[in-house]
Amino acid sequence: MSSHEVPQALMVDAFRTRNSVAFGGLSRTGVVIGAAILTAEGLIATQQPLSLFVTLPLTAAGLGLAAAKRHGMSAMSYYWAKLAWKRASRVGATSYRRLFLPHPYALDLPGVGASSTLIRASDPTTGRPVGVVQDRATGWMTVTTLLAPGGSLMAPTGTVRSGLRSWSSVLDAMSTNEQIKGASVTIQITPGAGEALGDDVKARQDPDAPQLAKRLVSELVRTTPHATASVAPWMSVTVDPSASADPPVDLAEQVAEALRVADGLDLSGTGTDIQRRATDIDLRRIVRSAYDPDVFTARDADFQDLSWGECGPQAADDEWTEYAHDGGVSVSWVLREMPRRPVPYSVLLPLLAPGRYQRRITLAYRVLDPLEGEAVLEREINRAHDRARTTAETKGRAKYSQQADALRAEKAAAQAAGGAQVVDWTLMVTATTRSVADLPAARQELSRAVGATRGIRMRPAYGAQAATFAAQLPIGYNPLVKD
Repeated sequence: MSSHEVPQALMVDAFRTRNSVAFGGLSRTGVVIGAAILTAEGLIATQQPLSLFVTLPLTAAGLGLAAAKRHGMSAMSYYWAKLAWKRASRVGATSYRRLFLPHPYALDLPGVGASSTLIRASDPTTGRPVGVVQDRATGWMTVTTLLAPGGSLMAPTGTVRSGLRSWSSVLDAMSTNEQIKGASVTIQITPGAGEALGDDVKARQDPDAPQLAKRLVSELVRTTPHATASVAPWMSVTVDPSASADPPVDLAEQVAEALRVADGLDLSGTGTDIQRRATDIDLRRIVRSAYDPDVFTARDADFQDLSWGECGPQAADDEWTEYAHDGGVSVSWVLREMPRRPVPYSVLLPLLAPGRYQRRITLAYRVLDPLEGEAVLEREINRAHDRARTTAETKGRAKYSQQADALRAEKAAAQAAGGAQVVDWTLMVTATTRSVADLPAARQELSRAVGATRGIRMRPAYGAQAATFAAQLPIGYNPLVKD
């Protein structure tokens, strides 16, 4: 077996994009709105027939935009988003300057992180310090766990299958716990992080070690920065403490409840090692170094006195396809479509390989409870069969792609009936450069990495660069979770 072959037992499938198309490429909402507009035009035409020469072309153009596709979304949604972004840009809403904000707001993170606040607490089980991010608008809390990456490419097939089953158990625990609103797993890869390696080696070095060993280690540290990358994975879980049978009253009880729920997710056996709960200093470091990569290797003392608002950017510009912030410029891409065929468990490996620029890869999850998941799959089956039947009635037979789509929907429902979980999830990738001049190279590198996955389709996060950037940080924002 070649090193690139993956046993059939380690293939993953049943990925599906929710499809609400009802007729002619329009969603059910689009059909209802279109029918209402046509009805209104008919009533107006009874009084002013000549008005149809103006209204009908406009309506046809609107319905055409709603039915057409642009970058995997409806053309109307795409152009409406671009119009909204241009309007926001004209009034300066896409630019952020912390220096010019009034004092109360200067203590907050910008954009989607504005309602978050950082709480320093102690783990009631271990007594160690832990950082918890609270959403002041909803009361939800996000607990982050620092992980240590574990390799599986050289592991036996049985070990990898066991890891996949263990992760399935984690998703099952999320689906049956109404307090867990969502979760995300992020891997940050920073190339050439040799300074941090030098500090770590210096702290561990035995002063009584032989001089030859010291010189050898020093030479390795000196030559390593250009050939290594720092890999920092973490998992964030968003919890609603008030959803328990006995809701906690004060803040301390809410934090304890959030930590208790997060502790209920057993990650052992999933192929990764748990380092510890992230402290408030860890969270400050992650957030601040994302906006200003130059401080990535700074010492803990440099983050200890930072307020939560100071961890964000001092200045930022949210462009249509890029995001400029303090010491860097980032481009963020989001998932457009997964392959319609089984993919190997290692499909994301090209995205996880170190490159020239810092990269963050995030999988965001919202696990549906069994009843909601069953209802979603039943709707998908009905819509798939309706589309095939409508095409068959008008063209004589359904398209092969429509028949295959109906079969995939039925297969997903069969897997859910057998105990699999239905999960809303998305993939986000961000590459950060130090200057605008490096953006073309960063985009090319990202495009090649996505292409190497052989089937995963992604696109730039048009008009949502800042929000996508923030969704990859442990600040409590998950685009799939709605209150």
